[in-house]
Amino acid sequence: MPKKTYFFLILILGSLTALGPFSIDMYLPGFPAIAKDLHTTAAKVSLSLSGFFVGISLGQLLYGPLLDRFGRKKPLFIGLVIYVLASIGCAFTTSIDGLILFRVVQAIGSCAASVASVAMVRDLFPVSENAKVFSLLLLVVGVSPMIAPTLGGYVTAVFGWHAVFLILTGMGVAILIATAIWLPDSYQPDKTLSLKPKPILRNFLAVIREPQFYTYSITGAVAFSGLFAYVSGSPIVFMEVFHTDEKVYGWIFAFLSIGFIGSSQLNTFFLRRFSSEQVVNAALICQVIIGITFLVAALNGLLTLASTLVFLFFFLCCVGYTFPNAAALSLAPFTKNAGSASALMGAFQMGMGTLISIAISMFEVPSIIPMVAAMACSASAALIILLIGRRFITEKVEVSEGADAGIMH
Repeated sequence: MPKKTYFFLILILGSLTALGPFSIDMYLPGFPAIAKDLHTTAAKVSLSLSGFFVGISLGQLLYGPLLDRFGRKKPLFIGLVIYVLASIGCAFTTSIDGLILFRVVQAIGSCAASVASVAMVRDLFPVSENAKVFSLLLLVVGVSPMIAPTLGGYVTAVFGWHAVFLILTGMGVAILIATAIWLPDSYQPDKTLSLKPKPILRNFLAVIREPQFYTYSITGAVAFSGLFAYVSGSPIVFMEVFHTDEKVYGWIFAFLSIGFIGSSQLNTFFLRRFSSEQVVNAALICQVIIGITFLVAALNGLLTLASTLVFLFFFLCCVGYTFPNAAALSLAPFTKNAGSASALMGAFQMGMGTLISIAISMFEVPSIIPMVAAMACSASAALIILLIGRRFITEKVEVSEGADAGIMH
């Protein structure tokens, strides 16, 4: 593939992947302003974040079969149009219930982009390149937590939180146009695939029965939920516990994202020497150690703003190694059902994110402990799942960079 074509594919696929995270991160600094304007609490506003995760979880399962049946681009276009319309609704809503509803619909639209981009990685690139491509996509996605909260903080302070959703509307339109013009058709529609409930469920069950898929997709989803705990809890922790303003919070969020982005890019270097499985194992062990130490410090009242930033930075570094390798290992066994497999993988991730964000929103009293406890538990549970699940994998499709995909016994 020519380097120019490769660059534009990564840029477009990364933009599709980043649409959901950008929609999450950009409005976080506006939590206090939204709560004041809609006459509610920050904890209730966080339910709009939970609603977004619910929408993505449902949408993943919806778009998986559609992407396999009609090809990648038609369902993608429909999802982006839904996203644009829902973003307009978010901008002009006058109640917290309306915001929650529009956020659910907005998420259903945005997840068409994320599911399609993951499936198209499997379509357009060889299996041996998948982990590297996912890492490159994370580089583009990484612009979101660096720019979105900082931009959102300034936009909220100057123009109000409504303007944030108008900017997201513009982003959706721009990505829709770029996708229509430059993104190639990467998959021939499978007209034999039925969209009736029973065949769809049978197709999902065939994916779930693959030991390599359920082991690494669930491991990755549980480990990745630590990031959702951070995203859900950080507005309360930084703006209500440590009393930072919207602008400072945006800069903190941007700084912490460097750990996540940097590690995801160093992942390509480690894949030249180690397998994806080895990287996942090492990253999860480190994530557990950091998470438990973080929790012990929180329970004993030892955390300051500076020490909290250090713990979060290194925890997110571990997530940056875990996600691309777990995703690549999950999808490696599939060609025909890549759309359904990517949908299920995304549904697991967002389902875990939904549960954690709802749990954190239940704590009305501002505290750092719910966020840290969720992060420590997610890391520990992911490691346990990996250790148990890999015992059932008899034939593994490896995805190490620089080697042809093969069956390893």
